[in-house]
Amino acid sequence: MLKRSFGIAMAFIGVLAGASFASGREALQYFVAFGNMGVVGAIVTALAMTISGITILQLGSYHRAKEHTSVFNAVSTPIVSKILDVATLTCLFCIGFAMFAGAGTNLNQQWGWPVWIGAVLMLVLTLLTGLLDVDKVTIAIGAITPFIIVLLTIGTVYTVLTSNPDWSHLNEQAQNIPTTLPNWWVSAINNLGLNVIVVVSMMIVIGGNFLDAKEVGYGGILGGLCFLFLLAVLVGGLYVSVGPITEAEMPTLAMIEQIHPWLGIAMSVAIYGMIYNTAIGMFYAFAKRLTRGKPQHFYKVYVVSVLIGFVLSFIGFSNLIGWVYPILGYMGIAIMFIIGFAWLKNRKDLQSEADLRRRARDLLKKRFENDNHLSNEEMHELTAIARNSSIPESDFIREIMTEVDSADLPEEMQIGDGKLHALITGKPIPRANKPGPRTKKKV
Repeated sequence: MLKRSFGIAMAFIGVLAGASFASGREALQYFVAFGNMGVVGAIVTALAMTISGITILQLGSYHRAKEHTSVFNAVSTPIVSKILDVATLTCLFCIGFAMFAGAGTNLNQQWGWPVWIGAVLMLVLTLLTGLLDVDKVTIAIGAITPFIIVLLTIGTVYTVLTSNPDWSHLNEQAQNIPTTLPNWWVSAINNLGLNVIVVVSMMIVIGGNFLDAKEVGYGGILGGLCFLFLLAVLVGGLYVSVGPITEAEMPTLAMIEQIHPWLGIAMSVAIYGMIYNTAIGMFYAFAKRLTRGKPQHFYKVYVVSVLIGFVLSFIGFSNLIGWVYPILGYMGIAIMFIIGFAWLKNRKDLQSEADLRRRARDLLKKRFENDNHLSNEEMHELTAIARNSSIPESDFIREIMTEVDSADLPEEMQIGDGKLHALITGKPIPRANKPGPRTKKKV
């Protein structure tokens, strides 16, 4: 369980900490520009984001969501759901093409390459990744995250220890950084909304790929704590570096590069990787939503949206962060309140469903670990669990079996889910997508 939770946490951070975060440009505008109170705002934002991440992941898991509208429809009215859907799609596309701009800017600052080279390379990587399924996309997103954590920590510690800033005037100097936000608390709320709208679609999809809400909850906690650490060290490092470093397009890269050129190269690669994480997360979720009910058209839509985003990316990285991001942040605030309210209102149902799924998984594991059929009482219990789950009965049995078969059983016991079902019940596996007459609970 911890292994899967850690993977979820890394994917969470990977989607969240894209070009704007890893580059330092977003941190400057939202937090450093407000001096001492901006640091407070960063901490508040990170803690609130931890809670938001947990709620999004668990609602995605509860509904076994393949794209975000299944959750939006369940937690709001049809009109509100449509508004949230449009806002989320707008965000996915805008953040997606902002990543192409960030990719070009990153390689331009480090090596002086023309902006279009970095953007084209990112285009190729994004198009190729779209051929993967959601499991592999989750792994790809999470794989690069540890490197950015290590490099940011090294850079910040070094900067704090060697910068020797003028503490008496640091707050005043920081407030000279240009920003489009009015004050620190509006900035903190707006950044929280931006983070929510950035991650909501992909995190719903990732959460929907896991049955255990407790597992995804731990992933949200780990991801949130990691985000808190990253944001704290980044804002702290940039705060004590107010001056030439904060005037760069990629201030984080400039901060690391002053330590040693080789670390600058490593940081440039890591930032590029985080840009890649966010790009594929945005466009993957965007195309998944647009092809709902027509999955065979997914890659066509994915390719077209990526190509359009690539063209629009030449607006410029700083301009996108300065003006587009705050607008998206206000949209995200609405999503945050609606999803948060739904989670609080229905948390008992969420917990009950999580307990049912874990019990069903334990029963199936017991069946094969003991190499014996379940007793009649246990079979009745398993049947009752399937009937009371929020998932249609046939789907519930199939998904629990698949999870046990692929993740929990010893390798020598792993067999196809159809055979697994026959061994348990003595009957062929039921056809999917045929729920019984009872009405399932909605959250």
